[in-house]
Amino acid sequence: MAGPPKKLITDFIHKHHIFTLATSVNNIPYTSTCFYVYIDELRMFVFTTDFETRHASEMLAQPHVAGAVALETSMIGKIQGVQFTGLSVLLEGEMYERANSAYLRKFPIANFKKLVLWGIKPDFIKMTHNRLGFGKKLIWREENENEFL
Repeated sequence: MAGPPKKLITDFIHKHHIFTLATSVNNIPYTSTCFYVYIDELRMFVFTTDFETRHASEMLAQPHVAGAVALETSMIGKIQGVQFTGLSVLLEGEMYERANSAYLRKFPIANFKKLVLWGIKPDFIKMTHNRLGFGKKLIWREENENEFL
């Protein structure tokens, strides 16, 4: 293996800035695309969306979400991506300040308005990493945290 699973997964997550967010209410799924920053110390994806969006109202009604970050390539041997599940949470107080600082460092253009920030702390991450071999999967689950962190 090219490195420990934590480093392979977090390096990939840090190289990208957009994830697909999947929400669902009453068994009706919805997806949206969001800019994110990943904060290692918190093990959390941080993103912004206003309360008026469909995915914000769905996260408030049903905080269990899923997401994906993918490398866009047509070369089979280079395919990489992560899929994750976790709970979404509206960030407030000290957590908001910490997340806001990290988000603005990555996306300074967002400094023009007050952000509504959300976090997702994954409880499951699966990384497909074809550079390690066709169909190679790295799996992390919250109950086996030491395998990832």
